[in-house]
Amino acid sequence: MNLKLRIWKQNGCKSEGHLEKYDLSGVSPDMSFLEMLDYLNEKLAAEGKETVHFESDCREGICGTCGVVIDGVPHGNPGNKKATCELRMRVYRDGDVITVEPFRAAGFPVLKDLAVDRSSFDRIIASGGFVSVNAGNAVDGNAIPIGKTRAEMAFDAATCIGCGACVAACKNASAMLFVAAKVSHLALLPQGEPERRTRVKAMVAQMDAENFGSCTNEGECSAVCPKGISFENIVRLNREYLRSNLSPSDIE
Repeated sequence: MNLKLRIWKQNGCKSEGHLEKYDLSGVSPDMSFLEMLDYLNEKLAAEGKETVHFESDCREGICGTCGVVIDGVPHGNPGNKKATCELRMRVYRDGDVITVEPFRAAGFPVLKDLAVDRSSFDRIIASGGFVSVNAGNAVDGNAIPIGKTRAEMAFDAATCIGCGACVAACKNASAMLFVAAKVSHLALLPQGEPERRTRVKAMVAQMDAENFGSCTNEGECSAVCPKGISFENIVRLNREYLRSNLSPSDIE
């Protein structure tokens, strides 16, 4: 398969970037998208040219570090709940033109080419995404009874891998879906109760400090999320934030 690639090249967040054109032949339909980029880099290195910088780690749709925007869509595979590393080249046809860009957001400064700094998500987690309960030794799974529906909602929220596709898809570069998922999975469980009020205020404050925008309420974030995190979590985040600003007597 022969492809025409247009890939974003940028030497750091303070320099201007541009789309570089590459003609790539011999692409196997069985390659993953990242394997295709590896193949391109092998050819560029053999020719003594600068390679394309991009991030990856697990290549199994677990870590989320591989995220890029493909033809205007984060991860390039809307509706199929897959990360970039899980995208196979068989979805393309011979002669296709593919545009690859980094996730764009003030909170995700470009390091080089397609690689961005997602440490803002780490700082949001550090601000409140934890519990103070001393777990100690492992206990029986049913030691703290939790309803099946509630447990499933908490688990679904916890599947967020923090890839940042939600930010890249949002017109305002909002991180609300990410923060909502992290707040939700702890707010739904009894282990998260001690920090429930302080957690949401701290994480929202850190999100704002990282220059992420406000929610558009259009749902683009959930549509491109490789783990299908529900937009309902943003509703829960807003409710938790409102609750955190009320006195205990108001809540009762």
